[in-house]
Amino acid sequence: MPSRSTRLNTCVSDVLETTPETIHVVAGVLNDGQGRVLLAQRPPGKSLEGLWEFPGGKAEPGESAAQALARELHEELGIHAELGEVLTRFPWRYGDKQLDLETLRVTHWDGEPRSCEGQALQWVDARTFDREQLTPADRPIMALLAESVD
Repeated sequence: MPSRSTRLNTCVSDVLETTPETIHVVAGVLNDGQGRVLLAQRPPGKSLEGLWEFPGGKAEPGESAAQALARELHEELGIHAELGEVLTRFPWRYGDKQLDLETLRVTHWDGEPRSCEGQALQWVDARTFDREQLTPADRPIMALLAESVD
C-alpha cells in the first residue's frame, strides 16, 4: 500500500501543469527532536488570520522550492536552514487562489528560530495539537506528521 505521502503527491504535476495562475507555496517542518514541530500564527489583517501554519511562503519566479524555503525561513525566523526531503506536494484552493503547496523537512538550522515579522511562534506536539487551529491546507500535513512520530 502506498504511503500517505505518496498518495498526497499522486498526479499533482498533471494538475499543476494545467493551471498557470497557480501560486507555488513552500513550507518547512522544523522538528525539535521531541515530537514537536514549529508553527507560526497568521497575523491580523491577512487571510486566515489567527490560524497556525508551518513557516514558509511564496516562491519567487525562478526559485526552486529549496531556495524559496531557505529564503523564507531566514526572513521569517532568522535561521539558516538545511533542507531535506519533500514531505508533501499537493494542490490546494482558497477561494480564487490555486496553490501548489510543497512541504520540505528542515534537517538542521543555525540560530534559534525567532519571530522576525511579528508573528507568534509555538512548538507543538504533532500528535495532540488541535488541527482545527491550523490553516486548512496545513491540516493534512500535520496528520501525516502525527502518524510518523515515533
